Amino acid sequence: MTLEPIRLTSLAHGGGCGCKLDPAILRGLIASQPAAGPFERLIVGNETADDAAVWALDDGTCLVATTDFFTPMVDDPRDFGRIAATNAISDVYAMGGRPLLALAILGMPVGRIAPETVAEILKGGASICAEAGIPIAGGHSIDTPEPIYGLAVIGSCRRDQVRRNSDARVGDALILTKAIGVGIYSAAIKRDGLPKGGYAEFVATTTLLNRVGADLARDPDVHAMTDVTGFGLLGHGLELARGAGLQVVIEAGAVPLLTRAAALAREGFVTGASHRNWAAFGADVSLPDGYADWRRHLLTDPQTSGGLLVSCEAGSAAAIRDRIRAEGYPAAAIVGRIAQGPAGLRVADSA
Repeated sequence: MTLEPIRLTSLAHGGGCGCKLDPAILRGLIASQPAAGPFERLIVGNETADDAAVWALDDGTCLVATTDFFTPMVDDPRDFGRIAATNAISDVYAMGGRPLLALAILGMPVGRIAPETVAEILKGGASICAEAGIPIAGGHSIDTPEPIYGLAVIGSCRRDQVRRNSDARVGDALILTKAIGVGIYSAAIKRDGLPKGGYAEFVATTTLLNRVGADLARDPDVHAMTDVTGFGLLGHGLELARGAGLQVVIEAGAVPLLTRAAALAREGFVTGASHRNWAAFGADVSLPDGYADWRRHLLTDPQTSGGLLVSCEAGSAAAIRDRIRAEGYPAAAIVGRIAQGPAGLRVADSA
């Protein structure tokens, strides 16, 4: 049977990391589960909303384990595979690890998508894994109503190079390694509203591996890291604040944006996940008086394969930022700081 070509995004109710569960619901679900311990070797579990689990070995190294998958945010099957794979591997880099191998997670609506299209999704994922220097060593597939693709990834690092999202220190500077606006671009793609050149920019940022995280973990001036994905800069910044029991201050005017993100946000290209994010954690975020909704949506915009949020020694921040840029992340910027105070997040309007 020959199947007619179909837009992948038309088969999904949402796309990319915008498909994540509402953060408030997710916190409640995690809180309702029994504790993972006691396991002495489990040095990072789900207690601080970290990016991956970490298991200590006898030789001073650790295994880093994660999984991530989602529905399409683009119609090109190879690009879908590449974006999903880049996003999944990011969790290992965010913990300070290097990936070792991956297992594919595949769900496809049989009879609606041609096998050739599915093959292109898998090839896209494999190409990113090859770029990261790891094999796809197996996986699992099922028949699902919506297309789903992602990876389970195993990595490793030395125990002293593990970087949790809860180890930020008072006085640290915050560096963001990629520009934000991916969810806004995704909304524009789905509504055929993305201007010329926007798609190439979108794919370039979402397929850029966060491999710099493994190098940053070697620097003792880098104290904490997390990657910015479905809960937006505010949501993941708030996770960092809660983990450390400190206040995160974001300088809004310093946050790097994709070229057309601000203009598209003004025009109303906003995802439903952005609204859900704000409803879930807005009570713990302080905004400047009169802060425009479109600007807030930039900060709650769900990122798929977003950048790393790095908490580091303030005196070393400029040099670390420049090193990140030199490693291939030209948008990297110092976007805030860690302050004493109750766990929460404050947006400062430095525009």
